[in-house]
Amino acid sequence: MAIAAGTGHSVAAITPARRVAVRLLRDQRVRDGRSRELLRSSDALSALDERDRALATRLVLGVVASRGALDAAIDSHLRPHSHLEPKVRDALRLASFELMYLDTPPSAAVSQGVELVRLASRRAAALANAVLRRVAERDAPSAAAARARVVADDCSLEDLALTAALPIWLVRALAASRGESFARQLALSLADPAPVYVVGNAAREDATVTQALLSAAGLGPLPTGLPASFELAHPSGLARSDLVGGVRAVPADLASQLVALIAAPAPGGSLLEVGQGRATKTILLQGAALRGGASADIVSVELETGKLRLARERLARAGLSDHCRSLSLDARRLSDDDIPAELRRAFGCVFVDAPCSGAGTLRRHPEIAWSLDSTAALGTLPTLQLQILSAASSRVALGGSLVYSTCSPLVSEDESVVRAFLASPAGQGFSVVPVASAPGLSNAGATAARLVAESMSAEGFFVARQLPGSHDAHFCARLVRKGE
Repeated sequence: MAIAAGTGHSVAAITPARRVAVRLLRDQRVRDGRSRELLRSSDALSALDERDRALATRLVLGVVASRGALDAAIDSHLRPHSHLEPKVRDALRLASFELMYLDTPPSAAVSQGVELVRLASRRAAALANAVLRRVAERDAPSAAAARARVVADDCSLEDLALTAALPIWLVRALAASRGESFARQLALSLADPAPVYVVGNAAREDATVTQALLSAAGLGPLPTGLPASFELAHPSGLARSDLVGGVRAVPADLASQLVALIAAPAPGGSLLEVGQGRATKTILLQGAALRGGASADIVSVELETGKLRLARERLARAGLSDHCRSLSLDARRLSDDDIPAELRRAFGCVFVDAPCSGAGTLRRHPEIAWSLDSTAALGTLPTLQLQILSAASSRVALGGSLVYSTCSPLVSEDESVVRAFLASPAGQGFSVVPVASAPGLSNAGATAARLVAESMSAEGFFVARQLPGSHDAHFCARLVRKGE
């Protein structure tokens, strides 16, 4: 153990994992980027051994996901109106996360945290020592007690918020939407990494070849029972395998795969996809049609130019450009007369993958929870979703289907939007049909049919619950336009 020059203070060597983690946290804060993308592109992270790489990854994702809860703990031990340098706060957050949410011995977490702060600002080391000791003495036991009550199913919503490191308004909204049991299961599921699922690209090869490629890459593919779908037992090498870059394997949560099967176009049919994003669902939708016997005519719209460019590039690499067109458009204009000619027609299916809070994907997107505000999730977004759904409905052929989907379990974004649409003039010609009757499920196998049926509500909606070790929370409704 070294001695800091002129201080007499014993300096614990900062471990490689923590040194890399705090650097990545700084990069994420400065760039306001997606932490998972930073992790995938980090040479420093790749250079660590497997154990340190796993710890650094856990620290980065955990701190980003729980930053609001960590800041509340840290700030409670500071003088009012105190200012912390951002890089000092990064280090304090990391150490506080270890104290409150990991099994790191308190002495090690405090010692390492102080040295990380010293690395950022020598004069802040004494403050860091005082703050972290208080976090260890007060906040860590409170978090442990809250988690024990959650595990025992004898907890308050405040216990759930602390255990899951979520804003209390979001926990209340989840409980109000789906019940306290749902909120509890979601809170417990956030403690563990999300399973990694991939789907083979039907334009390239069949499921047997996909499984062989995944096995050869050492990823340990386990068939899920859905078409060409696998859970990866050893997913850490996926990004380096080039299977994703070459679009031989498409990462997609199991619930997202089920939504694509519910919305799947008939082989040779037509589909309008509203909200293409990076074309993940486009590939899944076309794959379902191809496995049914023939490609579908898919036209997609996307507002964000960056996503549109990535979608087109990805579809080209996937070998699907001939049957999938991507257009730039604000989806609220779909009912207008001056839109591109490719859109001025009726489609057999219109699939609205609506912009949403993403509250059902918190494990995969740790930035979401503390970036959301209640006004957006409970008011602004539902208004936008209803506008998009109403405009998109104008492009559904008589007898055709309108599928509405979100990756949020909040009723304000789900059932409430569908009900408001059905009560509006635009929705008068539509009726809800059970998702279990979707034609795309008929050739998808018994597992897909069972999973959809198990998650179908009394109204016929697909309401996927997020459970520990299982898929994300998604919502999907299928409506049919009545024939004249």
